[in-house]
Amino acid sequence: MLLNEFNTINFSPSCARNQQAIFEQLSNLLPAHANVLEIGSYSGQHAVHICQQLNNISWQPSDQAHYQQGLAANLALANLANVLKPITLDVSKRDDWPKQCFDLIFTANSLHIMSFAHVQMLFTHLAQCLARGSIFAIYGPFKYQNAYTSASNRQFQQWLQARDPLSGIRDFEEINRLAQNIGLSLQQDIAMPANNQLLVFKKISD
Repeated sequence: MLLNEFNTINFSPSCARNQQAIFEQLSNLLPAHANVLEIGSYSGQHAVHICQQLNNISWQPSDQAHYQQGLAANLALANLANVLKPITLDVSKRDDWPKQCFDLIFTANSLHIMSFAHVQMLFTHLAQCLARGSIFAIYGPFKYQNAYTSASNRQFQQWLQARDPLSGIRDFEEINRLAQNIGLSLQQDIAMPANNQLLVFKKISD
């Protein structure tokens, strides 16, 4: 496990760069006293950054088992009352998913890391945690009509596929289709720094 100068295990420089921009958008989506599930919390940096500024929300971090030790250590160091103990969540395992609904489910830079089969299972199991009116927000790079939004994203895709052929930047149209299949409707597609997007979906039907 790698520590940065702030003793954050698995510190993510990209998260540090984009966390304020994400906060500014998510803060507009969150009702007072909202409960939030984050999928793929990794180092916990988004949870800490957002919950330090919004102390009236409840944030449930989650990640796979092999990230739990570092994630729990970082959150313990932050010691925020509105950040819950992290849970183990493999998106492909239905029993790992919480047995409750959330006002907002958020994930950052995760869909291009997992296989597309896991992306499909994420949407399948996600449905059980969304009530009508709930929001699902996805941050990361996307392709549109199979075209990259920048040369750097094309290069990033090559790096991803060399690392893991099953990973890769996802097509917006495929993600939108999966969302529609579980009753979600796209509300916003927000251009974010460094050629990323924030896709905001709302649960409108069962």
